[in-house]
Amino acid sequence: MPAYHSIFLQDRDVRVIGNFALLPLRTRTRGPAYTLPALAAGTSDADVDPESESYDALDDILVLFRANTFFRNFEIRGPADRLLIYGILFVSECLAKIKPTMSAREAEKAVMNAAMESFAIPGDAGFPLNQSFEAPADKNDAETLRQYISQVRQELATRLLGRVYAGGNTPSKWWLSFTKRKFMGKAL
Repeated sequence: MPAYHSIFLQDRDVRVIGNFALLPLRTRTRGPAYTLPALAAGTSDADVDPESESYDALDDILVLFRANTFFRNFEIRGPADRLLIYGILFVSECLAKIKPTMSAREAEKAVMNAAMESFAIPGDAGFPLNQSFEAPADKNDAETLRQYISQVRQELATRLLGRVYAGGNTPSKWWLSFTKRKFMGKAL
């Protein structure tokens, strides 16, 4: 059975740095991403319809995370899949920071610190997927990519916390059951 790919692969008018797609995001975090419209009143982040204009790559990452974590191999079909891979690896990193005994406030602090800490981008020596990602062409592109990935990490951390702590002040055991799984055997 093949892994699930991003629904944004068919989007052709997307800015690409190296071979990493800078897709539009529904976000309140500052950064270089084009901002999509906010959700309609009464719609939660967990209930966004993929056909909606507000559905973004981060919703795609969170929806496909659970299914794709079981795969050790992943055929990259385009730049949107590279964002999906990075997002899944970051969600895995965030889930590893959340302990079953943590309150929502403690988890928010731990996960947001993980989102804000320094990280490697494609082309850096410490980036774990350099064989699948191209380095940015110049310093301006590298800085834009770093800002975009930072924006993705912060927004993804916020949305993940909303799902893990949807039932109250204790984390969902169902989400935490994925903490030991490594997508493609890799970690950020």
